[in-house]
Amino acid sequence: MAKQKEAQKLIANNKKAYHDYFIEETYEAGVALHGTEVKSLRMGKCSIKESFIRIENGEVFVYGMHVSPYEKGNIFNKDPLRVKKLLLHKYEINKLGGQVAEKGYTLVPLQVYFKEGKVKVEIGLARGKKLYDKREDIAKKDARREMEREFKDQNR
Repeated sequence: MAKQKEAQKLIANNKKAYHDYFIEETYEAGVALHGTEVKSLRMGKCSIKESFIRIENGEVFVYGMHVSPYEKGNIFNKDPLRVKKLLLHKYEINKLGGQVAEKGYTLVPLQVYFKEGKVKVEIGLARGKKLYDKREDIAKKDARREMEREFKDQNR
């Protein structure tokens, strides 16, 4: 019997990370959240544009992940920019920690989504792009867009 594909509901996407970094590997991590934060995420109120990830004392934390306060949460709401702990296996944390320390990689959040009712964050092991790499990507994207436009015009 084939396993069904899990339904994933995307909450937030970090397009800027793909522009600023070469993504080498991706990992899926859970997030330690409070109840009102989960309710806010269900409404799609999350931003990870300016966020980054650090490994401290064998634990992984995401900084700058903005989860808007839940409207009906009153006193139970937490600080929208509080540091949130990411849940990974110990061997994954050790592997990531070694690569970040040695090779000059960094960790960036790529997506926040629901998977089987739980909030997950896709983490990218990333290497920074130089300015000329970014320009090259923009030129490729423009060329592809131009080709699609010409193809569309031909098929009318």
